[in-house]
Amino acid sequence: MKSIVIAGNIGKNAEVRQAGQSKVTGWPVAVDDGWGDKKTTIWFDCNWFGQRGEKVAQYIQKGGKITVSGELSKREHEGKTYLTVNVNDVTLQSKAEGGGQSSDQGGYGSGGQPSGGGYADGVGSDEIPFAPVMLI
Repeated sequence: MKSIVIAGNIGKNAEVRQAGQSKVTGWPVAVDDGWGDKKTTIWFDCNWFGQRGEKVAQYIQKGGKITVSGELSKREHEGKTYLTVNVNDVTLQSKAEGGGQSSDQGGYGSGGQPSGGGYADGVGSDEIPFAPVMLI
């Protein structure tokens, strides 16, 4: 198994599609590599199979920041090599209020339970697939 964790920018809104008997949620993630004049972008195609991916799809939107962990693989298509991640866990990122620093907005892990902190008042665990983390 080739495990990988990437953090980058979501390149396109997540799409849910049928794959045989199950559904798969897919989206691209752009990760910067290098710096200065030698800075390049590496694109990863992320695929999350099953119901967990479907539930999180609405939150994975173009331009957002995300951390993804899963199994690295590659595929060939028309002479090009594409890097893919079969997703096990996702953590959505957003800007902290009042500043430019990023803050963790919780994840939705492979155990089916949120990996973030507590829920906002009045919101049940079956209403959102991840929980905001309280910063102190």
